[in-house]
Amino acid sequence: MTFTFNPDKYKELLIAYLPKLIKSEVENEQALGIVEDLMHRERSPEEDEVYQLLITLIEKFEEEYYHPSRQNNPLSMLLFILEESEISRDDLVSVLGTEDLVNNILNGQDKITTEQAHKLGEFFHLEPSLFIE
Repeated sequence: MTFTFNPDKYKELLIAYLPKLIKSEVENEQALGIVEDLMHRERSPEEDEVYQLLITLIEKFEEEYYHPSRQNNPLSMLLFILEESEISRDDLVSVLGTEDLVNNILNGQDKITTEQAHKLGEFFHLEPSLFIE
C-alpha cells in the first residue's frame, strides 16, 4: 500500500503544532512531547514530515544550548552556565558593573570584552577564553 502526501492535511498539522525555531528549554520540552507522541504510533506521511521537522528543530536547539563550547560562542557559554548554576542575572551585575550592561550582553546586543571575559572567568573559576570570540 502506497501512501500519498496530502498538502492540506500537512497544512492542518502545521497549524495545529506551529513548529518554529526553539529558543528556550520550555519550547524544547513542548516539542519533545509532540515528538514522543508521534514516535509511539504509526504516522501518516504528513505526520512523519512534521515529526522529522520537529526532530531537526530539537537537534539544532540542543546542539546550540547544551554544547555551546563547540561553537566558540561566548554568549551561549554564558547562558549555558547561568542555566546550569544557581547564579542569576543579578549576580552578574556585581561582576560586570551595571544591570543594563548585563542585560545587553545576555540579549546579544553587546559582545563580551576581553576585560569582562577575565572577570567572568575569575567569577566562574573557568578559563576566560570561553567568553572570548
